[in-house]
Amino acid sequence: MKSGPALIVAALLWLILAAAAYFFPFLFIFWLYAGLALVPFAAIDLLILVLFTDKLEVQRELRESLSQGRPVKVKLTLSRSRKKGKAEISLVPSKIRLYDLHPLSMEAACFPTVIDRKLFEKSGSISFEYTVIPRERGIWLFTGCELLLSSPLRFWQRKIFHKCQSAGRTFPDFKKIRAAADLRFLLERTGAKNIRRRGQGMEFQNLRDYHEGDSLKDIDWRAVSRRRNIDNSPKLTVREYQEEQDQQLLFLLDTGYRLHKKEIVNSAGIMQNTRTQFDSALESVLLLSWISLKHGDSVAAASFGTSSRWIFPRKGMSAFPLLMNGLFDLASSPAPSSPFSCLEESLDRLKRRTFIILISNFREEDGLSLSWILKRIERRHLLLLVSLQEKDSEALASRQPKTEDEALETAAAFSYLNSRKELYKSWEHSGLLTLEASTQTLSPALITRYLQVKRSGRL
Repeated sequence: MKSGPALIVAALLWLILAAAAYFFPFLFIFWLYAGLALVPFAAIDLLILVLFTDKLEVQRELRESLSQGRPVKVKLTLSRSRKKGKAEISLVPSKIRLYDLHPLSMEAACFPTVIDRKLFEKSGSISFEYTVIPRERGIWLFTGCELLLSSPLRFWQRKIFHKCQSAGRTFPDFKKIRAAADLRFLLERTGAKNIRRRGQGMEFQNLRDYHEGDSLKDIDWRAVSRRRNIDNSPKLTVREYQEEQDQQLLFLLDTGYRLHKKEIVNSAGIMQNTRTQFDSALESVLLLSWISLKHGDSVAAASFGTSSRWIFPRKGMSAFPLLMNGLFDLASSPAPSSPFSCLEESLDRLKRRTFIILISNFREEDGLSLSWILKRIERRHLLLLVSLQEKDSEALASRQPKTEDEALETAAAFSYLNSRKELYKSWEHSGLLTLEASTQTLSPALITRYLQVKRSGRL
């Protein structure tokens, strides 16, 4: 309970009248009676607000599953709260201010909102809608709603808290992932235009009629001996292949300091809020997981660094929601992480040959860490080491220095980038796969490399 604006104005006028009575004694009697009259009005107004004013009820309608960055409607319903079976006097507050206590991970710019009391006279309830934008992935909670009710004379205000909690999860943008999962369109942009190629691949798909340009080695002579044209001549039939299915992928995601660097995304000339490299890596993992499951492969995932998780391999499109539920709330932090300790633990869990994709940010000192585990990987698995480009270092290395300090910075950045390239060359020479891409090109680069590996038969 607190004083309202009307009471503050009345008290201020009464004090001004007191100051005037000091200089003009004949105003003393007006000041005295004004104070005596103000007290009962304020007391009655307070009693009406406490005893006879309806506290109202609030209900919230909101989906439990939201997409990051996608606006969503929240519906609040305010209704009069009367006890059943009892007739009592209940007045609608003269002024109603509404505050919805949304989580800090969401944006909403419409509070406080003033509700028109006249709308309650028609139906006894009122609905109010507003829009929130989830900015962060993870679990969210609306703790409740607050109403600031004013008394009839606006002398007093009463704060009422309604514990109408709503909880749910914010996932990476579903529509964005599914739009990017249009594999043909994405691969056309990257230069690999066909998902399947005739006569290539490891796994038999079907038989079809021979067309001009087909390879003679793909002709199935047993099928030819059984099939005839209308004129009783042999009907040429070829075998069609596709990439081998039922293979296994494992994603290892670094949630430590290596991918915690923030980058400002410029979209259509508008500078958006900053995102970490980890956010882009997670979206790429989900996209490639979607495509791998569509290709019939099984997918597993693990994280290391800030949080350690392990999602067992699953096959089929029904595994994608399970993968989303296991990874949606992961976030990076400036905490230490050891990619190769996680790799060692993962090798102990894997029971079959696996295409391991380790996403982190590798540097020169990581070469020694991998050397002692390389033989275990070569015998049973195929490893792809993915690093994200460091634009700051590239900008320093390519600029024209004007001072000695800038020259030293440029030389250090050039040396650092050169050592990274030498590290990647040594890994490639050892039989490992490496990939370095920016946050914008990571998804198509991963998909292209995945299809290249499947077509090569290395799995």
